[in-house]
Amino acid sequence: MCYDGRMATITLSKTKVEKQKGLVVLSIKEYQRLLHAAVPTHYLTGKAAIKLDKLVEKSLREHREGKTYTGSSISDAVKKFRIHAR
Repeated sequence: MCYDGRMATITLSKTKVEKQKGLVVLSIKEYQRLLHAAVPTHYLTGKAAIKLDKLVEKSLREHREGKTYTGSSISDAVKKFRIHAR
């Protein structure tokens, strides 16, 4: 590594980096690209929120009761569902 008078020195705590399991250095441009590519967060209100809450509650209850199907893919789980639905 070469150092000249224009370079800034950054001191990092080794224990903090190890505790955080690493460090990532990105340019602002790359950070903004990743930020915009991330999945957006949507907040529901009113009837839509209530409907989704009830659907999640029902789904979790069915999962606890063993009424759900698993598979290595969605199509595999759907096939298992169709077999048991007959």
